[in-house]
Amino acid sequence: MNPKLFAKTLIRSAMTSRSYYTSRTKKPTLYTKISPLGNPSLNVVPELDDWVYKGHKVRVAELQRIIHDLRKRKRFSQALQISEWMKQKGICIFSPVEHAVQLDLIGKVRGHVSAEEYFNNLREEDKNLKTYGALLNCYVRQLQTDKSFAHLRKMKEMGFASSPLTYNDIMCLYTNVGEHEKVPGVLTKMKENNVPPDNFSYRICINSYGVRSDLEGMEKVLEEMKSQPHIVMDWNTYAVVANFYIKEGQTHKAINALKKSEERLDNKDGLGHNHLISLYASMGNKDEVLRLWGLEKSACKRCINRDYIGMLLSLVRLGELDEAEKVVKEWELSGNCYDFRVPQTVIIGHTVKGLYERAEAMLGDLMEKGKATTPKSWEIVAAGYVNKGETEKAFQCMKAALCLSAEKGWKPNFRVSTTILSWLGDKGSVEDAEAFVGLLRNVIPVNKQMYHALLKAYIRGGKEVDSVLDRMKADKVEDDDIETKKVLAIREN
Repeated sequence: MNPKLFAKTLIRSAMTSRSYYTSRTKKPTLYTKISPLGNPSLNVVPELDDWVYKGHKVRVAELQRIIHDLRKRKRFSQALQISEWMKQKGICIFSPVEHAVQLDLIGKVRGHVSAEEYFNNLREEDKNLKTYGALLNCYVRQLQTDKSFAHLRKMKEMGFASSPLTYNDIMCLYTNVGEHEKVPGVLTKMKENNVPPDNFSYRICINSYGVRSDLEGMEKVLEEMKSQPHIVMDWNTYAVVANFYIKEGQTHKAINALKKSEERLDNKDGLGHNHLISLYASMGNKDEVLRLWGLEKSACKRCINRDYIGMLLSLVRLGELDEAEKVVKEWELSGNCYDFRVPQTVIIGHTVKGLYERAEAMLGDLMEKGKATTPKSWEIVAAGYVNKGETEKAFQCMKAALCLSAEKGWKPNFRVSTTILSWLGDKGSVEDAEAFVGLLRNVIPVNKQMYHALLKAYIRGGKEVDSVLDRMKADKVEDDDIETKKVLAIREN
């Protein structure tokens, strides 16, 4: 690692992990203020309050559009913050639809108990098919089997079990608890109760046969689905079918299903393109991966970070790391908000292949550009160097990791740290040993290994060790044990 980069790390660790996409030509909207706040832990309420404080209008339709967008992007906590802010500020009177959305978000963010409490506090007129269905979905998502079936019985009593959504939830429950053999029975029950299955109903049933490697059963359900006049075949169903053909090694049928899927794909559907790219990558088909990526870029207005991550994962899976680095360069020029997960995908790909120098070079390049990295990513590279016996390189990477150690929950790997401490004691300078120990003790309790490294470095450097021994006593680290005596005995040799 370049020493200049290391010197900058202390400053960079205090910088934000994202830079944002902004338009220089369009007037800022509330959406453009909130959308770039991609870190789910960031609170969007201050942005909402600031928007109102500056005299901007708040439109219900725009807030609902933002909530919808955040839900699609799985930023549920932020979507809930906006929904609760709307309710608290009296922006609009909640109908059962808004209550159902908020209930669903509460379930996702805080769990089914909080969702249940919210539901119980609703007015009776707000407890309809929408809100009952939202609570059932919460129970199903958290595998609350008893509560799900008890709630379903209540829905039947109220006459709220006439929607495909209700049956789909129960099929999802059986799927999620691994009772796939019970799913077709629910589909049969739907038809008996004159509830027409929708696309999702058939897709769950197709999945239940596929996971049991019953391709004949899967194909029968597919044919039934195709014969239904109210069903418009979708790309997703054919993608599910293709996935099971791939797993069973039926390449010809898989390709046929993928082509049918692509024919039904909306040109601007980034998620659909990403899914097909992933399936072709699982077949080792690089040409189709690149072709679909080209189509996605030309068809979609702008590829977002999710799309780049999906493409990079596929290229890494194919072992096409040079091609992956080209895509990272494209992403850097895209104007998208900075998200370390994008280059990290390739960095991890390099480490899996043992290409630690290339991984380190990417991390160093990001740091040079003022972009945030993570301690874990540097540590992974350091561990690779340790495994290769290149401890000096590991030392440089771990220094960078420790300078970024403000990341919540990260603790340095014990084996990597002790290997570097041992190397510093045997071969490192006093300055390097002091610097490393100083950084290390900021994140883990001081220990004998740290002081033994310092003592050895001091002795080899011809320096007095009294000050080190005094620090050991001050830190309440035992200094008269056998190991420490062996280290100190080096002075006499």
